[in-house]
Amino acid sequence: MTNPTQAPTEADTLGTADTPSQTEAANGPVFRGLSPGQLMWRRFKRDRTGVISAVIVLVFILIAIAAPLISMMYGKDATTPYGQNDPTLLTDSALPVGANGGISGDFWLGLEPGLGRDVFMQLVYGIRTSLIIAFATTILTTALGICFGIAAGYIGGKTDYLIGRVIDILMSFPSQIFLVATMPIVTGLFVAPEEDIPTWLPFVAVTIVLSLLGWMSLARILRATTLSLREREFVEAAKVTGASPARIIFKELLPNLWTPILVQSTLALPAFVTAEAGLSYLGVGVHEPTPDWGRMLADAATYLRSDLAFLLVPGIAMVIFVLAFNLLGDSVRDAFDPKTKR
Repeated sequence: MTNPTQAPTEADTLGTADTPSQTEAANGPVFRGLSPGQLMWRRFKRDRTGVISAVIVLVFILIAIAAPLISMMYGKDATTPYGQNDPTLLTDSALPVGANGGISGDFWLGLEPGLGRDVFMQLVYGIRTSLIIAFATTILTTALGICFGIAAGYIGGKTDYLIGRVIDILMSFPSQIFLVATMPIVTGLFVAPEEDIPTWLPFVAVTIVLSLLGWMSLARILRATTLSLREREFVEAAKVTGASPARIIFKELLPNLWTPILVQSTLALPAFVTAEAGLSYLGVGVHEPTPDWGRMLADAATYLRSDLAFLLVPGIAMVIFVLAFNLLGDSVRDAFDPKTKR
């Protein structure tokens, strides 16, 4: 028996010392600090709607990336007029033979009326077209919004006034009419009237036009946030230590602006998808032979009474994608907002 007054030996200490699990069991769970990103991710995982929407968006993105692989495995492409190569696939009125637009084991979503192209591959490459333009436009508008918004909020004075008036002027334009009127002008800057329009030009033109009219809302939000942040103690402390304006913007202000930037970018991308489809529907967006959701809807409107399936396929796909991305944007916003209760 050990003398109570005797100091414990090393062996006694090793034998009786509490292990971490014993300590946690006695004192309760040990809570460790989480970073803002970890808190956001934990809140996002609790939102089932956001997780399901993220999975749907990821599936669409993977389909767009793997479009050539899908075409190779499927055995068909988006440009070959199968109906014209095989007269038995189309009727005398250029409609697909069979029910539901000619859906069969060879053509999973049927054939396009008129040319007889495969609707499934048109849809797959249409996803690719819309996402390329939407992602490129989102990146450009985010970069422009960050530059002009932070410049207006941090510099202030005449710079803030000038940028504010430019934003007011651009936001006063009727966007749809301006987009339709501007597309031929932008295209004419790159190609002479007597030359054929290259395939890449509609992508560039649509991206430029959408970007010029898409950065103002983000810039306004960042300007207002920067105006409040530049008066905070950590910014004043950085100024006292002699930090340059560039260092204050990149090290102090920008890390505190990622939340509105990410949320607004997530909400803007589906809007650009529908805007691009609208331009193509009106005939001023992506041209043939590049597959596009908007042009598929425009072509389907001609055969609305005779081939409803050709309209439903791209229409339902666009609705699912835009709805999923909007719900994802709402979930991201709620995850970043600590006051939101679910």
